[in-house]
Amino acid sequence: VQLVESGGGLVQPGGSLRLSCAASGFAFGQWNMAWYRQHSGNVRERIATVEAYDGRTTYVESVEGRFTISRDNAKNTAYLQMNDLKPEDAAVYYCNAPSLTGGSDWGQGTQVTVSS
Repeated sequence: VQLVESGGGLVQPGGSLRLSCAASGFAFGQWNMAWYRQHSGNVRERIATVEAYDGRTTYVESVEGRFTISRDNAKNTAYLQMNDLKPEDAAVYYCNAPSLTGGSDWGQGTQVTVSS
């Protein structure tokens, strides 16, 4: 399993970013995908999930209505569209296939900084 996150950066409050997660080494289309974030010194938190077959999505309350998770099975890629970013969204963002990896096989993540 290999997961490569990209798309992070510095953005002003209220701005947007789109994160990408390129996956390889497994049958991407058969597994739920999730985005996580980790604030400095805190535990990694799952914030969004997209199911494998019907594309159903779930979110934690703190990002509901602002973030959108999606997937392109033809490209083995998951995405996280983040709108109306707030300073508290600043974190390192990771993707994973939680049911497959059991919480292992993390990529390097992508840093999101929200600051004016």
